[in-house]
Amino acid sequence: MTKDVLDDTLLALLRSVDTPTVCNAIEVAQGKRGFDAFTRGTMLCSDTDGGAMVGYAVTAKIAAVEPPSEAPDVIRARRMAYYKAMAEGPKPSVAVVEDLDYPHAIGAYWGEVNTTIHKGFGMSGALTNGVMRDLGDMAEGFPVVAGSIGPSHGFVHVREIGTPVTIFGMTVAQGDLIHADRHGAVVIPPEVVGQLGAAIAKMQETEKLVLEPARTAGFDFAAFEKAWAAFEKSRT
Repeated sequence: MTKDVLDDTLLALLRSVDTPTVCNAIEVAQGKRGFDAFTRGTMLCSDTDGGAMVGYAVTAKIAAVEPPSEAPDVIRARRMAYYKAMAEGPKPSVAVVEDLDYPHAIGAYWGEVNTTIHKGFGMSGALTNGVMRDLGDMAEGFPVVAGSIGPSHGFVHVREIGTPVTIFGMTVAQGDLIHADRHGAVVIPPEVVGQLGAAIAKMQETEKLVLEPARTAGFDFAAFEKAWAAFEKSRT
């Protein structure tokens, strides 16, 4: 994906809506149901009121249950290469880090220190199937959507940088456009990015055909039938 497809107006719009809205808008843009590039299962969000993170994925893999088997200088060099990749990735960016120990992950990679570092790099947030900690002390304005919460970092170390990763059933490649919030995450297909603004607007207008009558006093089945007919007609 090329960075120039995401202009400031669309970026602001995507940050203002939730991830379910983006999933629905992708289907509107595609003109069909069946889009499935989203996470499965319940994830945890460090800031449920913090809104969405949007950005291009910078991917990595970590592990923490067992100590690293490689030489310390190799591990350190890879760690520095990891931070360099996170710092220099196209912005806006999201750290997407797969914990290879999942579903038995123990290493809380995302806490006060790493969220502060990654926010300092100008990143929008982090998505992981791994562990987070330091709740209440994480960097403000840097949401983390994670698989679990735990107290220790274990033997956490970086295994890979820039390779495809899998987070709760969703495959993410380096550079994929990510939208994530307290509901989970989605990979936005590059071919629909240019249509997303119009798709979100159409979807929101269509939903009003049902939502506004349902919120009006005296709403009954007859009113529902009328509203639903208008709703269905607008989607054809």
